[in-house]
Amino acid sequence: MNYIFELPFRVRDYECDLQGIVNNANYQHYTEHTRHEFLLSRGVSFASLHERGIDAVVARLSMSFKTPLRSGDSFVCRLALKKEGIRYVFQQDIYRLPDERVVVRATIDTVCLINGRLSDCPELNEIFKDVL
Repeated sequence: MNYIFELPFRVRDYECDLQGIVNNANYQHYTEHTRHEFLLSRGVSFASLHERGIDAVVARLSMSFKTPLRSGDSFVCRLALKKEGIRYVFQQDIYRLPDERVVVRATIDTVCLINGRLSDCPELNEIFKDVL
């Protein structure tokens, strides 16, 4: 996988369920936060896009759970990006550290609503042009 961005994390106690492992819903939070930080690394915030009428929204999400994380575990969420039509397809994989064991493999399809209408987004195309 040709990752273009990564973000390290540490599991917090409250993210775990009664089984002592990270609740599955939290993995979606990790991937979403990574996408927002990726945007910030490119000089644009998710909030500023919204203020200008550009809303990047998740259209489809697929996650495969491989290895559970536990409280205190360190991990990294890595991101790759491609474009298919008007969709931005993020491949986001989570690896436990330091052993690099695969935790989650996720594919997230996002689309843009510009002033409420589904559309291709010239601004994001420009921001991502060097990695698409």
